[in-house]
Amino acid sequence: MEPRTDYDLVVLGGGAAAFAAITEAHARGLTTALVNAGLPLGGTCVNVGCVPSKHLLEVGKTAFEPSRNPFDAIQYDGEPTTDWPAALDETDDLVSRLRRENYVDVAEHFKTDVYEGRGQFVEGTTIEVINGEDEGARITGEKALIATGSSPWAAPIDGLDEIDYETSESILERRDLPESIVMLGGGYIALEWGQILHHVGVDVTILQRSGHVLSGMEGQLGRELQRCFHEDGIEVVTGVDIHRVSGSDDVATDGGLMTTEDSVRVAASVNGEKRAFDAAAVFVATGVRPNTDGIGIDGIGVETDNSDAVIVNEHFQTANHDVYAAGDVIGDPELETVAAKEGNHAVKNAFGDEERSIDYGAVPKVVFTSPEVAAVGTTEHEYMAEHGTCSCRTVDMADVPKGRAVEDTRGVVQVVKHHETDEIVGVHMVGPRAADIIPEATLAVKFGLTVDDIIDTIHPFPTFSEAFKHACQAFRRDTETMSCCIE
Repeated sequence: MEPRTDYDLVVLGGGAAAFAAITEAHARGLTTALVNAGLPLGGTCVNVGCVPSKHLLEVGKTAFEPSRNPFDAIQYDGEPTTDWPAALDETDDLVSRLRRENYVDVAEHFKTDVYEGRGQFVEGTTIEVINGEDEGARITGEKALIATGSSPWAAPIDGLDEIDYETSESILERRDLPESIVMLGGGYIALEWGQILHHVGVDVTILQRSGHVLSGMEGQLGRELQRCFHEDGIEVVTGVDIHRVSGSDDVATDGGLMTTEDSVRVAASVNGEKRAFDAAAVFVATGVRPNTDGIGIDGIGVETDNSDAVIVNEHFQTANHDVYAAGDVIGDPELETVAAKEGNHAVKNAFGDEERSIDYGAVPKVVFTSPEVAAVGTTEHEYMAEHGTCSCRTVDMADVPKGRAVEDTRGVVQVVKHHETDEIVGVHMVGPRAADIIPEATLAVKFGLTVDDIIDTIHPFPTFSEAFKHACQAFRRDTETMSCCIE
């Protein structure tokens, strides 16, 4: 590809933020170019994140559901089996198709020039491709966007760099699954992948440092999901301080024996008591790190924080006013939909002076386990810290008619409202279809609806979405003794 210098917008990266940016740029009649390396076009979400994990979650759930069958009227003959290599082949086909339809074809349609190779800023808004198919090409734009995403990050644990371990990316290449695995971390990646692996027959142990999984969310959610995981046979251990990870050839057993299938030992303290966890493999899910290393931003006046995330103002502009950044590379929340909104707004601000920003307090978060976890807005702890009081109500899914009707009563819903205005400021839930219920709650938080606004809105019966309404009704009456049709 012949290098050019006359682009309106040059983008370093090829994921959600990048493609939202070129979409908005195309609508404005701007010329665009992408420089992409690492993951193929589409970035984390389509290649190794949302798409493959949610597909495999459904594969595992379908295999595991017969064992959770609550109906005496239904009988299954034999145990279902999962062909993991076949599941990966199906996943690869899905990823390939969506990558082509939603990214490669889109770039071609928008006449965006795609440069394959690792890009590096060399001055101002000029990017040089320093290796790859288009090595040596230099492109310059009126404005530039950094959208290089993030990668799995391994916490500095003694011995970890001496063994082979799995991540959310490497596990997609593993055709033969281990008999057992220890997950390091208790965030959404550990929980989703822990459940996937458990559902397809792997013995899973999850080690979490804090007192409950999903430590960044409302505490009730993590504790309820732990209870559900325990019921399903997944061991979740909290209060864990990991000391060292060792391979089977370098293990001091302290009188214990590792089985022939075990190849890794995690030495730890659990609430102050020494314990060892043996397994065939270790899965590291201790977070992600922004991809800012080696892209030349130090030389163009772009600053990063202590997590290596690019520092931007509320309009996604860096300290170099011709360079913007969006997506995982600017840090939390690392969500595909947020990255896309940031990329879109960055272009509007760069070329239209629109001063677009995002209210991150009204961004929903979802964990696609079974049951699902979803949340938006302020937690009880956060509200207490700010106001010294909290007006909160929690209802059990067991009190929701739909849950009883289908005999799936796992979960809770909590609503946090302003103690003076009754406006809903936070909604937090675990339960079936939580991901589909949270948009209503998100609108309530975003537009300042009150609990009475939700109560006065007729909801279809019976649905799991009524759980949100029930939690609002709990501010006005005892929902445990309430008729299912009362307003």
